[in-house]
Amino acid sequence: MFGAALKRVMRSGWEKFSRDTSSSSAALLVMVIVLFIVTSLFFLQGIGSFLITSLQESVDVSTFLKDSAQEEEIVELKQSLASLPEVKEAVYVSKEEALAQFTERHKEDQIILDSLDAIGQNPLLASINIKAWDTASFGTITGFLETTPLASIVQNVDFHERAPIIARLSSITSGVRTAMLAGSIFAGLIAVLVAFNTIRLTIYSSKEEIEVMRLVGASNMFIRSPFLLQGIIVGALASMITFILLVPFTLFLSSKLETFIPQFNLFEYFMSNFLVILSLQLFVGIGLGILSSLIAIRRYLKV
Repeated sequence: MFGAALKRVMRSGWEKFSRDTSSSSAALLVMVIVLFIVTSLFFLQGIGSFLITSLQESVDVSTFLKDSAQEEEIVELKQSLASLPEVKEAVYVSKEEALAQFTERHKEDQIILDSLDAIGQNPLLASINIKAWDTASFGTITGFLETTPLASIVQNVDFHERAPIIARLSSITSGVRTAMLAGSIFAGLIAVLVAFNTIRLTIYSSKEEIEVMRLVGASNMFIRSPFLLQGIIVGALASMITFILLVPFTLFLSSKLETFIPQFNLFEYFMSNFLVILSLQLFVGIGLGILSSLIAIRRYLKV
């Protein structure tokens, strides 16, 4: 009995969806656009997290040591730094290594190389390069360097120039994410309005059918269910269409994006998170479809 009633409801819901193709197509199109925006927000989150993590791993603090520092003091300071929970890595760079690295970086600049030869000695300082687990911990690390008993061998502490880039990138990513979230909400409201209007028109065109169902004693739930199912169909179909379109879209965009972010493959990110993305699209699509149906039913279907 229940199975037969469910089949009738599903058949009726599909008939109502397919009866007015223009309105249903408009609702589908808007819903697909909304889901594209929501999914783009998910991709943006992944790209932003990847960029920030990559830059965080490359940011360090260079602690330059005085020429008078003894080897035992340097080893002790390095071990003290490495033991801090905020420190990921502490690497000692001798004066000779610093000079070799400097020369390699400027091997094409003959003026700088000639200036080094003119000095006649190594002007660079030994240093300890420190990487933190989190860039926010650099303040704690520099505070330790200022208060440690071995602070007397520290010439100066220099933050790497990429640290402010991370702060700027975080700010930009947050701003774009906020803008896309606002766009998603706005597009979602439009989708609800379009789907709401589609179901409203369906209710009006089904007045005679509704009257007949009332006369034969159909329950209120049985009368309302096909219209509710119509909203679910719009959301579910939009989710599937969006997901299918994302496959060639991410595949095409990956090659373009790798020009700017070589180590990030958008298609691989999409495929590795396809269950999360599909679930997100179904949740948003069906949720908006149900919401628009409930509003239309409550306002225009008096049973």
